[in-house]
Amino acid sequence: MPCRLGRRALAALLLPAAAAAQPVFPDRPVRLVVPFPPGGPVDNAARLLAQAMGPLLGQPMVIENRSGAGGAVGIDSVAKSSPDGLTLALGSTGAVAVNASLIPNLAYDPRRDLLPIGLVTGVPSLLVLRPGLALDSLAVLLDQARRKPGGLTFGSTGPGGTPHLAAELMKLRAGIDMVHVAYRGAAPAITALLANEVDCAFLDLGVLLPYVREGRLRPLGLTAAERSPALPAVPTMAEAGLPGVEVENWYALIGPAGIPPDRVARLAGAMQGAMAQPETARRYTDQGMRIIASGPEPAASFIRAEMEKWAEVVKRADIRPD
Repeated sequence: MPCRLGRRALAALLLPAAAAAQPVFPDRPVRLVVPFPPGGPVDNAARLLAQAMGPLLGQPMVIENRSGAGGAVGIDSVAKSSPDGLTLALGSTGAVAVNASLIPNLAYDPRRDLLPIGLVTGVPSLLVLRPGLALDSLAVLLDQARRKPGGLTFGSTGPGGTPHLAAELMKLRAGIDMVHVAYRGAAPAITALLANEVDCAFLDLGVLLPYVREGRLRPLGLTAAERSPALPAVPTMAEAGLPGVEVENWYALIGPAGIPPDRVARLAGAMQGAMAQPETARRYTDQGMRIIASGPEPAASFIRAEMEKWAEVVKRADIRPD
């Protein structure tokens, strides 16, 4: 007599085969979008992450630079990609948390369209003076700015970038007025400082380290809660006399909303494993970066708080994009 199986029994027999047929995620290379040009700090950070994270995923992470509109072009491409966990971005403070307040009719809503997988690193800004400016402390700089409103200039990497926001936050906290001079990136801003074209600037610590160590630019304060091991003699802005100017250009691994939770967990675990590798951590810290390596929920809460913080600064300082 032929054996007849009920539907439930047949399904039970087929389940192991169906499970075995499911490919392990990821089953092909992961695309990591960098929303800025090659060679910059975000690009460098992304390449370090991809190099360390790929082997833990069992698939290479392929870098794709898609720059434009302060990072908005690249982030928008990820927001509109398939939520399969195979297209990610390394987003920065400006591209993820500031653009929503800065760019009218932004094509993506960071709260709705993006899914934070984890914060990777953070790098504070450092306030430096041009070589020919004879001021020996933050207090003296602020005093001169108060006595001569608009008499001092500060450079930035462009409207709404972290260097610009840091200076505007300092202006608000100190009640001073300084003239903003925007450049197209950190390299031209540093060139302007060295040529005495602008008086001061906030820039990422890692970018400024060689110039400070060589004595070509004079540091006044670090926008961090604690001093950096990279420059232990440089005080924080609070120690230098102006609290409330804590600014960090952070990098977050993000994807489009809707990635399945198991894939988010897999990606977050690989990122955290990569950042826990001593050699990877050393290469980041040598560039003045702080290792964060948080999970998805802390990253989402932090990014929401950053969006609110910078929305207020953008509004009060009346910052507008190019």
